[in-house]
Amino acid sequence: MENLQAVNNFVAAYLKKKGFKEAEQLLEDLQNKDSNPIDFHNDPELSKFIHHFAQSEDDPAQYQYGYSKLRSWTYSSLDLYKHELLRVLYPVFIHSFMDLVAKGHLQEARAFFNAFREDHELMHSRDLQKLEGVLTQSHLEEMEFARSLRQNKVNIKICQYSYDLLLQYLHKTQSTAMLGVINEHINFRVSSGQPTSISDDGDVVSLIGSFQDTANQINQKEVHWGLLEDSLEERLEKAGGLLSDSEKTEGENKEGDVDETKKRSVESGKQGASTKKMKKDKAASGTAKSARPEANAASAAPRVKPELTLPVMPAEVEQSILEDLRNRVQLSSVALPSVSLYTFLNTHNGLNCSSISHDGSLVAGGFSDSSVKVWDMAKLGQQSGSSILQGENDTTSSEHVVGPNGARRSYTLFQGHSGAVYSATFSPLGDFILSSSADTTIRLWSTKLNANLVCYKGHNYPVWDVQFSPVGHYFASASHDRTARIWSMDRIQPLRIMAGHLSDVDCVQWHSNCNYIATGSSDKTVRLWDVQSGECVRIFIGHRSMILSLAMSPDGRYMASGDEDGTVMMWDLSSGRCITPLMGHTSSVWTLAFSCEGSLLASGSADCTVKLWDVTTSTKAPRNEEKSGNANRLRSLKTLPTKSTPVLNLRFSRRNLLFAAGALSRNM
Repeated sequence: MENLQAVNNFVAAYLKKKGFKEAEQLLEDLQNKDSNPIDFHNDPELSKFIHHFAQSEDDPAQYQYGYSKLRSWTYSSLDLYKHELLRVLYPVFIHSFMDLVAKGHLQEARAFFNAFREDHELMHSRDLQKLEGVLTQSHLEEMEFARSLRQNKVNIKICQYSYDLLLQYLHKTQSTAMLGVINEHINFRVSSGQPTSISDDGDVVSLIGSFQDTANQINQKEVHWGLLEDSLEERLEKAGGLLSDSEKTEGENKEGDVDETKKRSVESGKQGASTKKMKKDKAASGTAKSARPEANAASAAPRVKPELTLPVMPAEVEQSILEDLRNRVQLSSVALPSVSLYTFLNTHNGLNCSSISHDGSLVAGGFSDSSVKVWDMAKLGQQSGSSILQGENDTTSSEHVVGPNGARRSYTLFQGHSGAVYSATFSPLGDFILSSSADTTIRLWSTKLNANLVCYKGHNYPVWDVQFSPVGHYFASASHDRTARIWSMDRIQPLRIMAGHLSDVDCVQWHSNCNYIATGSSDKTVRLWDVQSGECVRIFIGHRSMILSLAMSPDGRYMASGDEDGTVMMWDLSSGRCITPLMGHTSSVWTLAFSCEGSLLASGSADCTVKLWDVTTSTKAPRNEEKSGNANRLRSLKTLPTKSTPVLNLRFSRRNLLFAAGALSRNM
């Protein structure tokens, strides 16, 4: 009798450990109905299974043997179902490794990890680098990333036939170690019909459990995504809106004269924007003016009050911006923007980041030698000889800056950081520039005085990104210390600290109304934060790799995020849902920019292309296409390849000219 009770207890403990709640409840109910224990010995199959399980629990070799067999079976499956079954391997691999560590089999865990890590290096290299640091049982508890993985299940979408194949394999092999890992850590969303497309891999694997529950709870909070009251756009609309076509043409001719002069002066320093192309694109933009979109997205957006005290804009600056807004070219899917690419030469792989001022007149680069260099396009064009953007070892003649050996530079050099510069950003008016560095500091520079004004200290590790707010004065930073911080120019300490990401915060972006900031992280999530309270109000889950770039739509309703794998995702801020994934880039997406009226999205990538996407159709299509099961919902309007220049930065000017910047790569 005691032996039978022990078996009962063993089975109950097994069911509880593996998460079979219904079976556990059924067993408990049966035991409660009958005071006599259930005689499991009458079932030889079950007795055999229990004996086999008891042996495998303490045998670390079962993990290596079981995973190796599962891996071989998966790779030999039919091609139609193979890509679905392959999704199971990575979660089984990492949880088998962590189970071995948790049970104290440290040498076996290390051998298992090294034996199979190459299979997942391409897609999950950063996760593997973190897990490589798990050397003891205490590390599983201390490392937030590992603890999060063990507390949450992985949600995998799979078709019914693939699911049946997997169950048949597990039953046939009786691999209890693999069965236990799959039951405990994977939740299958089984769908009828054909297998999902391989291009859907970014959508079919996600975390569920406590983290997902937390995200769902946070995403219930209200987000006021509208524009600020009494904004310049609203004032322009009340004052009579945009100019008539004839007035706009006249205004553009004036701008065109300046642009043509500038273009001729820096022609050899730019790619893809010759004088002939400028004229051709102006003709296309003329068509756009006559076929204007129904309404500006920004004008339909709700109005909200600012949570920050906003700086007062000088009257002459306001008039200049209003003039630009009146002469803005209306872009659409049939009227694409003119693009001007600034190419850095001779950087010797030292360029880490670039930034373009709002009017395109200034271009900055942040370098590994701790310097920031700023080129003035007007002055660059006045030089005799070459007008390329030289990165280092440059002795091109200039009228305003003298180098160390009497040689004149074509740029203004800002020195002060003691580590590599990872980010630079111009203020909305172009009179200041911020830079962030590996030395953990952020520096404010004056483009008029050519001097460093302030050094902001607060982060404990390298600062990957810094961005001015749309109104200036305030700025946000993102760091390796897993926090984002909000600052104001007049204070050396941060105003807010946003903590919550599980890994590096790699990029940061302000919302159009300055009431929120978005942060992208190596933990593969994007978060939206309230600047007044410092609380996280949205968690966006769906990316498969670290997030490198963010952009907000002009009306503040949508956000785009780009990751290391080349995927761009469009999010609805009010619901927290992904509207559509934009697939097309083959390498990291380093920069994103919305056109001024919000109809187009531009993405720049390490694959040496700029892609233009139709935002209007992308945000309207999903509901209809979900029913038809069409996975490729995105409409890519045009791909603009560079000769050999990975695109680091994109900027739409207030008149909707698209500027791009990058360094020529000899390796491409």
